[in-house]
Amino acid sequence: MAYSESVYERAKKELEKRRATAQAERDLRHSNLILNHPEIVELEKQMANASLELIRSAAQGKKVEIQRLKQQSLDAQAKRREIVVSEGYPEDYLDIPYSCKKCEDTGFIDGRMCDCFEKTLKAISYADLCKISPVKKSGFEDFKIELYPSDLDEHGVSPRKQMNDIATYCINYANDFSLSSPSLLFSGKTGLGKTHLSLAIADKVIDKGYNLIYGSAQNLLNKVENEHFGRGDSKTETLDKMLDCDLLILDDLGAEFSTQFTVATIYNIINSRMLTSLPTIISTNLNPQELEDRYTERVTSRIISSYIPLMFCGKDIRQIKKNI
Repeated sequence: MAYSESVYERAKKELEKRRATAQAERDLRHSNLILNHPEIVELEKQMANASLELIRSAAQGKKVEIQRLKQQSLDAQAKRREIVVSEGYPEDYLDIPYSCKKCEDTGFIDGRMCDCFEKTLKAISYADLCKISPVKKSGFEDFKIELYPSDLDEHGVSPRKQMNDIATYCINYANDFSLSSPSLLFSGKTGLGKTHLSLAIADKVIDKGYNLIYGSAQNLLNKVENEHFGRGDSKTETLDKMLDCDLLILDDLGAEFSTQFTVATIYNIINSRMLTSLPTIISTNLNPQELEDRYTERVTSRIISSYIPLMFCGKDIRQIKKNI
């Protein structure tokens, strides 16, 4: 996946910070231990001197001397470990506690990028994209079922029961989320809780450690278009991440300015994520016919055929809250 230079720089600084923190933690542990056990300093001098002599002996081919120096270093290390354990600490207490043991927080192993660096790059870039959404986080505990009418509507449906079933489904979806979770289509008029439940799912999924992109269709598509036409840091950064993230939540589809480019991009996103079996959540105020009129039949057919539909109903909750 391509990342902008600014994302790389921030990721490098994050790893440098981790490395510095780990080294500072080790230095503090060491300082505290030698207050009660100054003999540790002498043991470490023996270890360092043995290492230097080993290099010289190896260059001169002195095999007997090499064995003696190795044993000397091992004996000093063993005595130091005994002191550490006697104080109630684990044997590796004086090792530097790197966040990533494989690359020691450098981000690279033998010239290849370490997994921890890739994860840091993803975390930063996904966080940047999620900042596009101006909506505050919402939790399932804040979703007020009692605000929905309990009386049957013109379709013979109780909005309160319908929305309680949808909220329960969303809670289970978030708790059980995996890369094999299905895609969802939230549809219904404005103010019925689509964004609220989308954000509640997002919070849970992020807590489980998955990479997630959440944003309005308008903001995300604007970013993709700016990059495509050379007005961003990278030609395909946002689109690449939208295609690759563990969960994409596309809020308020249909509110964006429709062009041939946006329609083609939406088709690409929906079709590509469907082919790779990655879950997507789309919320929209449009009904199926309106979706088809706006995005063509081939876009709508893929949504209808592969997404689980959740029809939101009731009255505008935002207006109800204002009147309470």
